Amino acid sequence: AKGSGDLPVTRICLHDIREFLKRLNARGEGSYRLPTEAEWEYAARAGSTMAYTWGDRIDCSRAMYANNDKGADQCIGVSRARGLPVNGPAPVKSYAPNAWGLYDMHGNVWEWCLDWFKPYGSSSRKDPSGPASGDMRVRRGGGWFSQKYSLRSANRAFGHPASRLNTTGFRVVRLADKS
Repeated sequence: AKGSGDLPVTRICLHDIREFLKRLNARGEGSYRLPTEAEWEYAARAGSTMAYTWGDRIDCSRAMYANNDKGADQCIGVSRARGLPVNGPAPVKSYAPNAWGLYDMHGNVWEWCLDWFKPYGSSSRKDPSGPASGDMRVRRGGGWFSQKYSLRSANRAFGHPASRLNTTGFRVVRLADKS
């Protein structure tokens, strides 16, 4: 669904995102793409090594999650008290940004990443990259329908690239100009 006002775009599949990026890049105002999974986590952490950019604990005042009456409903009261919608995402910038000024890295909507999904091996990796192909794409960040553990910086999820979920959106990265 096209985001109205300040609401994030949701129900968008990877084909739609590729078309959006093609048009955005055709404007000649920079080069854009989805973030890799490693880039997404680096941006979400904003220098932190904690579970969330602000620390190891989360509550409903920090991010949009558990905001649905079909299951995870712990934050419905807080959402209503703040004048935020229930059973859907909040307008962008409804919660404080991380240390680097990025909003909604934890919660609100899951975000598609560039990488194909593959479970990590047992060894620790720094800046892992996904496989060259696959059936599922990485999604990060958790969303309004999620439990709080889904919003941890290191949490990973996946979805079929053709999925159009009302809990999933995207963000883009602008590549640095080559000068």
